[in-house]
Amino acid sequence: MKQITILLAEDHMIVREGFRKMLDLEADFKVVGEAQDGRQAVTLAKKLLPTVLLMDIAMPLLNGLEATRQVLKLLPDTKVIILSAHSDEAYVHSATESGAMGFLVKQTSAHEVCRAIREVLKGNVFFSPAIARRLHRREFGALHAAGAASGKPARLTSREMEVLQLIAEGKANKETAAELGIGMKTVEKHREHLMEKLDIHDTAGLTRYAIRTGVIESSVQMTIT
Repeated sequence: MKQITILLAEDHMIVREGFRKMLDLEADFKVVGEAQDGRQAVTLAKKLLPTVLLMDIAMPLLNGLEATRQVLKLLPDTKVIILSAHSDEAYVHSATESGAMGFLVKQTSAHEVCRAIREVLKGNVFFSPAIARRLHRREFGALHAAGAASGKPARLTSREMEVLQLIAEGKANKETAAELGIGMKTVEKHREHLMEKLDIHDTAGLTRYAIRTGVIESSVQMTIT
């Protein structure tokens, strides 16, 4: 029996433990690693070469969407399934644009999680049943249009996505520079480029955009003016 190796990327330990226990019940599944933030997920993926990566959409340091892009650039054969507490169309659209093959809400049953893993390995996309029904009704083209109308991610670079996340998490330019190991002027340039590309000209607007498109979840930043 060929083993399916799985990397779990989720910042809440109790959720990771629940997924691990559930996946360990499948004879051909093997959880080879656990990551608690997006950067660790990228690092462990490079090291462990998992067959499947279960990726939380909102994590510290690097969100799941950008982590997915970086992993797939390095490991195009790895299948990524996004996990989220939300099923908003913008989130689903952002996940598919990042290259994920599946999108599951965290309330999904164990049976559906295992089914999702097996389906993406066949080359099929898989969504939680409620999302799949909605997509079936509207067709994917309608979802794409809705994503564009609600502010789908522009063609941002990986660094711009990292800067956007840190801005939305309330980090000052100095903190962002230290976190990313770049200069203050470079951070300011990235901020300028973000505002130009997105046609958003204040921090609150960037934060709302980040929440709307799933870069961070609304619980990360409680006060937006």
